[in-house]
Order: sequence, then structure tokens, then C-alpha cells
Amino acid sequence: MSDRLTFNHGASALTPRLVGRHERGGRTRRGRDLTEAWPGPATAARADLSRHLARAERADASYWGVFAFTALLFFRPQDTLPLLEPFHLPEIAALIALIAMAVRRAGRGLPPVPAVSDLAPLAAFAMVMVATAPFSIWPSGALSTFTDLFLKVVLVFMLLTHSLSSPRLLRRFTWLIVVALGYIAARGWIDYASDTNLLLGRLQGSVPGMMGNPNDLAMNMVTFLPFAAFAALTRGKTMARLFAAGVTLLMLGTILFAKSRAGFLSLAVTGLLIVLQSGRLRPGIAAVVVIGALVVPPILPQSFWTRVSSIVNADDDETGSRGARLVLFEEGWDAFVDHPFTGVGAGQFQNYNPPDRQELWRETHNVPLQVLSELGLFGGAAFAWLLARSGRTLFQTWRALRPRRRMGGGSLADAGFVPHEREWMRAHVAACVAAFGGWLVSAQFGSIGYYWTLYYVLALIVAAHEILTRRLDWARGGVAHGAAPA
Repeated sequence: MSDRLTFNHGASALTPRLVGRHERGGRTRRGRDLTEAWPGPATAARADLSRHLARAERADASYWGVFAFTALLFFRPQDTLPLLEPFHLPEIAALIALIAMAVRRAGRGLPPVPAVSDLAPLAAFAMVMVATAPFSIWPSGALSTFTDLFLKVVLVFMLLTHSLSSPRLLRRFTWLIVVALGYIAARGWIDYASDTNLLLGRLQGSVPGMMGNPNDLAMNMVTFLPFAAFAALTRGKTMARLFAAGVTLLMLGTILFAKSRAGFLSLAVTGLLIVLQSGRLRPGIAAVVVIGALVVPPILPQSFWTRVSSIVNADDDETGSRGARLVLFEEGWDAFVDHPFTGVGAGQFQNYNPPDRQELWRETHNVPLQVLSELGLFGGAAFAWLLARSGRTLFQTWRALRPRRRMGGGSLADAGFVPHEREWMRAHVAACVAAFGGWLVSAQFGSIGYYWTLYYVLALIVAAHEILTRRLDWARGGVAHGAAPA
């Protein structure tokens, strides 16, 4: 049985031809909702669609398991309450979710692993990581990077692509991320105001782990900022939108308090993408965002601008980190040249210390060099495939869902969603565009190729694509043939 719902038409391919066109009465009509072409009154068809789709939107144990895992990953209560640490709550939540996923898929006659196209390059990247471990400068250390971190990343990615099966579940999950980042950002404001948890005047993450140091804190805030911003821009309950707007401001402040140059550059790109996407979704909003962007810079402290200016002016870099990064770029490339096919092992560049190395015990601070130096050409090719495939998936989903004002806004993709879902899905994909762009900029200044942030964004992209694919199949043949989503 196919992993996707075919509804007598086969899996739909997302192509540029997915436009608002259908035939009725022997002639082609544009810009009309395709529910008008379904048998019976349009209102009855929409009601039938909503009723059947509601059955597929029930959250199961795999969804709640990965939901709990994500909450534990971001909030990390086990660090605040040491008595929770021996229970290994994140691992238990993930294990429950994996078992539930396998049982549900077996009950539906499906393979245990979701058959999503973007999983292939991720699996290839993971296999390269394992295959190159025996040739590492520290084989057990390289293997530990896979078993202790990246294997969990792959498993959670599979859980997310399986569990986020409807706009409602996807929306609830993104709200979890927004709330978690809002909590961390609020604590960051308190720390900065009280002059605590600072490193040379730069804000560190109040929650350890993936946001412990200033650069990682800024990178995560920038990457997930679009989801809060578009939650505030999308039509919905007033209190929810106000909350999202408040979280957006808290995250912006935290990025500035971290005084990360990479964070500043990433924020500039992410902000531009948010403005461009918001203009498509809500005309007039872009002007408000631009005005806000012009108002904020003059009130920022001089210390922030001094650090930002060190990007191009070495004399303003009091810590010497700018020069150290340039040296690390050279050393990362040298490590790749010396080990072009196998690399030095996953996570082992910081342990790679040849006699001529200057910046000892440091990472490359650049994802392309991190992957090439640690996993060689095959790892670099697999990672490039993963990013390119994800970018293609994102573009296809964005193109199928984007508003088409010249044609009245109707399309086959539109017909698969009720109006409030349609608008939210467009906003979600727009947020994914900005988040992916922001991460790509951050990746040029950090060794973050194996960590959670990217793979959560990719999972949100793939989930939106899979939802759209199922809804396209349903709009094409589900109601007309009396079929119901599984």
C-alpha cells in the first residue's frame, strides 16, 4: 500500500501547473474554487471534506510523544529540577512515540518508516557519518557523535513527518515552539536587565543545551522568529496574535542582547524574507514592518554597533574572534584537503590538532567546512543533496499555495483546504522560507550541521508538503469518488 493517499488518481506531483483551472460544461474556467466542480452543492462538498478530514486530524500517541520530546528539548526542566534527570524523560517520550508510530503504520499496512522523499538524503548523510567513523582520528568519538546526537535527530525527523499530518496538528506544534522560544527570550530579557548570565557583555542562553552560548542563542532565535512573526500576522484570535507579537519582540531583543554578528546578518536576511512574504499574504503589513525596522536601529546601544562593525573592521574586534574565525576557515579547508574522502570523523575537527594548527580545540564555525573536513566529499555531497532537496520541496509547496490575485486566488491546492486552513498554511510556508534562509546564513558562521535546529525546520517543511500532497489528492478525487482519508 502506498504511504500517500491516492484516491484513485495516484500521488499528485507538485508542478508549476497546479493553478486554478478546471473544466466545466465543456469549457475551461479559471480562478474558481474547485469545490464547485464536485458533485452536489458546494456547501455539501465542503462539509463532507471537513467531516472526513477531521478523522485524520486526531492526534495519536506518536504525535503526543514527539510533542513531549520537543517540549523537554526546548524547556529542559531536567536541568532546572535535577531530580528529573535520572528518569531520562526525553528518551522515554521519543521511545513511546516511535513504538506508537510503528504500531499505527503496521495497522494500516504501511512500512514502519514514512516514505517521504526528503528522508533519502538524510539517511544517506547518516550512513556516511557511520561509514567514515572507522577512518576517523578518533573512531569511537565519531561513532558517539552519531549514536548520542544524530541518530536521535533522524528518529525525531521521522516522527515529525509521520505525526504532523494535518494543518491543525502542525499549527499546534509550531505554537509549542513559539511558546518555548518566548519563554527562553523572556528569561533572557530578565538576565540582561539584571546583568546576569552574561559573557563579556553578551547574553547567554538561560537554558543550557542547544542555546547555551550567545551565538547559538541568536541563531535559534533568528531561525524560529518567522513562526512567531507570522502567527502575529495571520488572522485569528486577537489574544493569540497579541501573544505572538509579544514573543516576536522578546526574540528580537534577545538576538540584539546576544550581540552576535552572525545573528545580526541572519536577522537581516530573515527580516527581508519576512517583509517580502508578509507583503504577499497581507498587503500593507510590509510597510508597518519596514517602519518598525527603521525605528529600532537608532535606539540600539553603541556597543552593539561597535561589535557589528567588526565584521568588516578588524580594529573594532576587541576579542580577536574575527581573526580566529578566518584562521579556522583555512584550517578547516586544510583538514579537508588532507582527508578528502573520509574526513577526520564526525564531530572530531576540534580534536584534530596537526603540528601547524594555530586555533587548537576549536570547531570550524562554518557548516560547509564542518561537513567537508569531518565527513569528506561523500558527506559534503549528501548534505548538499539534503539542503537542495529540502529547498526544492519548500519551493514547490510555496508555489502551490501562494496567492494568485490575478486569477482570483483559486487553484487546485486551494480546493483542498477550508479557508482558515488555506491562509494558515500559506503563512506557515512563508515562515519556513524565512527560517530556512536565516539558518543558511547562520550556517556560514557556526558548526551547526548536526544539531536540532536545521532538522526541525526541515521537518516542518516536509510536513507541510505531505499535507498539501494528501489534500491535492483528496481535492482531485476524494469527494468525487466518495473516498475518505485514512
